[in-house]
Amino acid sequence: MSYRVTLIPGDGTGPELAEAARRVIDATGVKIDWEIHHAGVDVMEKTGTPLPNEVLESIKRNKVALKGPITTPIGTGFRSVNVALRHALNLYACVRPCKLYPGARSRYSQVDLVVIRENTEDLYAGVEFDLGSPEIAQIIKMAPAGKIREDSAISIKPISKTGSERIIRYAFEYAKKNGRKRVTAIAKANIMKFTDGLFYRVGREIAKEYEGVVEYDEVLVDAACMRLVQRPESFDVLVMPNLYGDILSDVCAGLVGGLGVAPGANIGEDAALFEPTHGSAPKYKGLNKVNPAAIILSGVMMLRHLGEIEAAARLENAVSQVISEGEYVTYDMKADRNDPTAVGTSQMADAIIEKLK
Repeated sequence: MSYRVTLIPGDGTGPELAEAARRVIDATGVKIDWEIHHAGVDVMEKTGTPLPNEVLESIKRNKVALKGPITTPIGTGFRSVNVALRHALNLYACVRPCKLYPGARSRYSQVDLVVIRENTEDLYAGVEFDLGSPEIAQIIKMAPAGKIREDSAISIKPISKTGSERIIRYAFEYAKKNGRKRVTAIAKANIMKFTDGLFYRVGREIAKEYEGVVEYDEVLVDAACMRLVQRPESFDVLVMPNLYGDILSDVCAGLVGGLGVAPGANIGEDAALFEPTHGSAPKYKGLNKVNPAAIILSGVMMLRHLGEIEAAARLENAVSQVISEGEYVTYDMKADRNDPTAVGTSQMADAIIEKLK
């Protein structure tokens, strides 16, 4: 079977990472017709936008995309190209597995959890009003007396029943499909009783449908941070609103060696976009230096999404072997970051391809 997949190289170090991932994925034997489209800083001068319409049309047509990191150009009207992609394609679920591979630099011996983050609402919906705007005066009048200072800027935090049901159900289905035992909802409902409280109420209702199949519990976000540091092995699947998910997913990446080994996906009803969770690191552009593991492991997620389970397992095993042996890895995976034996992006990809053989 052959698949058509949109490949967005990105900018900064994105193109060399995307090329490494493409070579490695092709080496699994899965037949993919890569449809390449560009977005980000490098196309801004040519197209007038960092996100040309043909990029969106390609993803809508192919349903699956692999993307390198993208820098959002300053002064373009985009808060973030990545956020614009998620909203335009309704990619409501951000999925970030955090798995510790032997050989990765970590203080822990066992971490294998998945952060599932709601992507479309919460404070990241961008409903904000600046200091002195007429909306501020209206909001202050609506609030209890003395609750909001007159010299405030205000951001609104929408948490909907619809959005909460969709992401929490996705987390339970993910757990069920992948043999996970527990879904933990993360929020701050003891303080934000109506917004985060709604998230928990929805979680409890959905949990009833999975009784005996997937366990459910709730942990306040501050307590979750402490527990992640103390006992990360006690977590399995974590589901949470947008802001908490953004923060905790980076915390979890730190548990397993950093963003260089942290894959990610943004999933919707009609499309799926797979990408590393780190940035474009423009200062390393063209230096063949940065770690390709995150984008390659994102490719593992993509293969599983396509139903290529055996190929995905072989590729993940090859990445794990290369990391474990510690010879053909980039500088960030060495005990000493100045270790002269560190290899480049393409050489680490070559080593993974050799393991696949």
